[in-house]
Amino acid sequence: MTRPMTAVASDEGIAPAILRLSALASLDNADLALLRNAMDAPRIYPVRHTFLTLGRPIAEPLLLLQGWAARVRILPDGRRQFMSFYLPGDVIGVSHQAMPLASATVMALTECTVCPAPPAPAGSGLAQAYAVAEALDEAYLLGHVVQLGRLNAQERISDFLLEIYERLSLAGLTVGGSFEMPLTQEMLADALGLTPVHVNRMIQQARRDGELMWKSGRVLLRDPERTARSIGRHSPQVTGTAR
Repeated sequence: MTRPMTAVASDEGIAPAILRLSALASLDNADLALLRNAMDAPRIYPVRHTFLTLGRPIAEPLLLLQGWAARVRILPDGRRQFMSFYLPGDVIGVSHQAMPLASATVMALTECTVCPAPPAPAGSGLAQAYAVAEALDEAYLLGHVVQLGRLNAQERISDFLLEIYERLSLAGLTVGGSFEMPLTQEMLADALGLTPVHVNRMIQQARRDGELMWKSGRVLLRDPERTARSIGRHSPQVTGTAR
């Protein structure tokens, strides 16, 4: 369930990041002012820009406004594992330590626009939105453990696409059951522990079964609810989530 977005409902051209945070908690005018002031100083970074490097200090948390980024681990032989993805409205580099170090490398997969994530006053709606976002991040990471450990190839792909669909929906970045997908099949393979050939076969099978369309960088899930039921997927609750 999502919280009402009465504070921003009448705002035309609302930024996806604000829409997403507003879906996680009720933001008042003070919260929105903090976000908009931060967004007045956007930074644009190219593909493959490194926001964080494994083991190095985190300078400041960044709010992703546009684009996709990912946590990635690259092995000595060049193999890579995408551990999770950052979408508009996510905060990169969240930490509650005095001198935080990055637990993973975070790189831009597309051109990305970010701004400093404004500190949230204690008890504010923005603080609640940040807390729910952290809980969701953990829930999705735990979901990936099940995904990689127990789901077959077709189920992994369906589960992953459903997660992306749900997350982009909170930011107003879906149309019907469709959304932009900048990941290549090779990237998807590196996220799901599969080979690109196997990913391609499974996507072709899903197309033949009428479950999805994937064309020109856009994915259409024909019946997300039916697909979720078929793999036993339970979406994390947006509100009331506990860490």
